[in-house]
Amino acid sequence: MRSLKTPLDRLRLVAFWEGVSFLVLLGVAMPLKYLAGWPLAVRVVGMAHGILFVLYVLAVFAVVRRYSWPWRRTALVLLASVLPAGPFVVDAKILRAAE
Repeated sequence: MRSLKTPLDRLRLVAFWEGVSFLVLLGVAMPLKYLAGWPLAVRVVGMAHGILFVLYVLAVFAVVRRYSWPWRRTALVLLASVLPAGPFVVDAKILRAAE
């Protein structure tokens, strides 16, 4: 089990769950809403994703403050949060390298 003592560790954890929630929203909840007529799926998963998105942004700014990240890296990490699977790419390319 990974330690969550540093802001970077917490960002990596939140990024993982934010990425999972976005993929579930797009790949499961949206089809359930539009193909099966079950809008509650989007409401529930969308709320969870929204909370995780806010936590992701807050975690990014905690890392920026702690490690003095340049604005370009910060912008890339924030941009990744609005792309499907973006947080997974950021974790592999940027966050692991920052450890």
